[in-house]
Amino acid sequence: MTVLLRFLLVVGMACGVFTLIGGAVASDAKPLNIVFVNPGKTGEVYWDMVAQTMQAAARELDAHVEVLTSERNYRTMQELGLGVLARSDKPDFLILSNEEAAAVPILEAAEAAGVKTLLLSNTLIGEDAVRLGPPRQKLKTWLGDITTDLRTAGARMANALISVARAEKWQSPDGKIHILGIGGDEITPASIARNAGLKLAADAASDVVVDRMLFANWTQSEAEQVTANYLSWASRKGIRPAGVWAGNDPMALGAIKAISTAGLVPGQDIQVVGLNWSEDALRAIRAGRLLLTDGGHFLLGGWSIVLLRDYADGCDFATVSPRIEVKTAAITRANLASVSDLIRTRAFERIDFTRFRARAGRCGQYDFSIDALISSLAPLEGTAD
Repeated sequence: MTVLLRFLLVVGMACGVFTLIGGAVASDAKPLNIVFVNPGKTGEVYWDMVAQTMQAAARELDAHVEVLTSERNYRTMQELGLGVLARSDKPDFLILSNEEAAAVPILEAAEAAGVKTLLLSNTLIGEDAVRLGPPRQKLKTWLGDITTDLRTAGARMANALISVARAEKWQSPDGKIHILGIGGDEITPASIARNAGLKLAADAASDVVVDRMLFANWTQSEAEQVTANYLSWASRKGIRPAGVWAGNDPMALGAIKAISTAGLVPGQDIQVVGLNWSEDALRAIRAGRLLLTDGGHFLLGGWSIVLLRDYADGCDFATVSPRIEVKTAAITRANLASVSDLIRTRAFERIDFTRFRARAGRCGQYDFSIDALISSLAPLEGTAD
């Protein structure tokens, strides 16, 4: 957003004048108090970026976001969420992630406390989804969820591996393309969806075999170990590994390290794909060690604030659906330059989040695509307008 536009918005709001932001009326709107219970660890790149995009969007949309980090402990996550609901001064909104399917007690307590909630990244699954139904049914204060189409992402990642392996003729003596799958876990909805995408792509390709689907708890160190074990097994069996599909970037980087240790050249002898759009992954792509990183879903943090700001201002996203699903995109060497600086600097204030608000008369209709993101970016400081 330009300095002039920011100035006009401030003046207009100070004078009580109605201002159109992205087509939605946004004057006289009260500041929002939002709490995000972060399921990740301090310093965990993906969840740090989710929180940072939330706070960047909040600064533009007259909101304050308090981030509470659960350090990847679901009991801590529940304690933090229930603690927020026990406050005398409750927030306007509580953002949760159903990581390890642990958000339900908080959602139910929020209903009793009258605090509106939004699920981010991971929604309800299994028996919880059956028992509680969709948003706003049994739990009226559960406004909805914002997730990404990670099944399609997982399939796109696998298909990229398969395409390169076919082109390079990396079949094993049995004529098959052999792939290792490394998932984060077996119970988190976002992990289940990614893993299902891998299976979808592999099942559709008669010349592809997923030798192992192993789980590394989202960590680089565990992925390095399971990859080393797989490569040793493949060598003993006379299998030529063609690719490693990893459910996030840290696990992809662990696989790359194990591949190098085994005397292979990642990107030349075997391809690796990851997911997260992390800075480390972008460096690996630039160096030719990583084929791609899918993602952009850390921006769910910013998009969640857009939804809640619109909702608070009377433009309810549930007019279309209480469930918002955002498409991810792959970063390769071909499009690396368009978003690498944004991710490297984490200068998320360059994103004009006001442009993503629903336009008047079109509540619930959003364009959170990578093309819209790129077009919204202000120039880096020191570059020409």
